[in-house]
Amino acid sequence: MNDPMANVPLPGGMDESTDPETPSFPEIVVTDAPDAGDVALIADSLTEFNAQVTGFNDHRPLAVLVRDPQTHRVLGGLTGRTSLGLLFVDLFHLPRELRGSGLGGEILRRAEAEGRRRGCRSAVLYTISFQAPDFYKRHGWQVFGEIPCDPPGTTRVFMTKDLR
Repeated sequence: MNDPMANVPLPGGMDESTDPETPSFPEIVVTDAPDAGDVALIADSLTEFNAQVTGFNDHRPLAVLVRDPQTHRVLGGLTGRTSLGLLFVDLFHLPRELRGSGLGGEILRRAEAEGRRRGCRSAVLYTISFQAPDFYKRHGWQVFGEIPCDPPGTTRVFMTKDLR
């Protein structure tokens, strides 16, 4: 079988030679199980680059956790991060039995308050059309974009909120 990429030149004049005097193209690996150390290296390198370019080194993780009062086991909550004046909400989940009680709104308010305390001007997230866009709208978030995804008829909904 012929490799369709066999005659495509590599960037920067690199080649696949094993000659130590000749620059070689780095190995590229696609995986669904990245090593935690590799992920940390990429994140730390990007954070360092951003700090060098912007003069800001404010990247910090954020979690608002809901724990069982007896066992202290985490039942749900919100995870995200703050960076360069933005609060990013990455994951937010509550079990069905805890929904509709006002707990979700309180978790979101606490995350937003912590974002403000850290100097964030805005917050961003994405949800999926079958998840919680109406919940976020009720709490002052606005849609700024949608992208179709699977299953058909479903969209990723990108939202933002001014925290000032």
